[in-house]
Amino acid sequence: MTLALFFEQLLYGLQFGLMLFLLSIGVTLVFGLMGLVNIAHGSMFMIGAYIGFTVGERAGPLLGFAAGLAGAAVVALVIEISVMRRIYRKKHLEQVLATFGLMLILNELVIAIWGREPLLASMPAWLAGSVHLFGDLYYPTYRLAISFVAVSAGAAMYLVLTRTRVGMLVRASAEKRAIAEALGVNVDTLFMIVFVFSAVLAALAGLMMGPLITVEAGVGEPLLVLALVVIILGGAGSLKGCLMASLLIGVIDTFARVYLSGVGGGGQAIANMVVYILMLFVLLLRPQGLFNR
Repeated sequence: MTLALFFEQLLYGLQFGLMLFLLSIGVTLVFGLMGLVNIAHGSMFMIGAYIGFTVGERAGPLLGFAAGLAGAAVVALVIEISVMRRIYRKKHLEQVLATFGLMLILNELVIAIWGREPLLASMPAWLAGSVHLFGDLYYPTYRLAISFVAVSAGAAMYLVLTRTRVGMLVRASAEKRAIAEALGVNVDTLFMIVFVFSAVLAALAGLMMGPLITVEAGVGEPLLVLALVVIILGGAGSLKGCLMASLLIGVIDTFARVYLSGVGGGGQAIANMVVYILMLFVLLLRPQGLFNR
């Protein structure tokens, strides 16, 4: 492997990790702060991509982008009011069953509206092309834009949770809900805001990844599995852990597929297992995750 190819794969791994962070940050917020195991979170990724594609093909990418975020927010709001509020205080197994059923319903709704044929989204023309970094290394402009959006969203979320009154109330309500309610805090409204915002982040990931993948029903489910691995590695409720674990998984997964896929005797299978082997060791040695809340 040449130096240019090494850095190219490193950048691909970091970009994949940042996009995984954009999806995982919503999962870690909902689970770490609210104690909700939401298996349907990947469906917000799918809904954002579908709505963004549909509107973008008719009204342009910017309006498609805005419509994808708004559509996911509306769907998440309806789900939170009608379903999630009834299961916040349920056991995790009951939450898993309820949100798994919700995921199946959303997948079938997408098939009923858009059909089973996969969609091929196109990236904005002004983000096409590549940027020359050094030597023979060129990196796609669109992937740099994805990285910038993911970093900006993560920084904004960190500032909101740690530097604003809303963030303080959310953290207080997650730790001591009864006391927060006794002091007059509307915990239901706060949790609704967190849930909708986490769905918008997942939709943002779907919109950005849409031109790089095939958009189809259930497209967010494999990424949701990786998002759950991120929570295990980084620690539930830790934004720093979420970022570091996402980058670690993105780089390890990318290099494993580059180095091991061409190796005979099951190299591809081993490459697919590397991330989960890492998760297994973390569960055995540090089950609370690599970082504290």
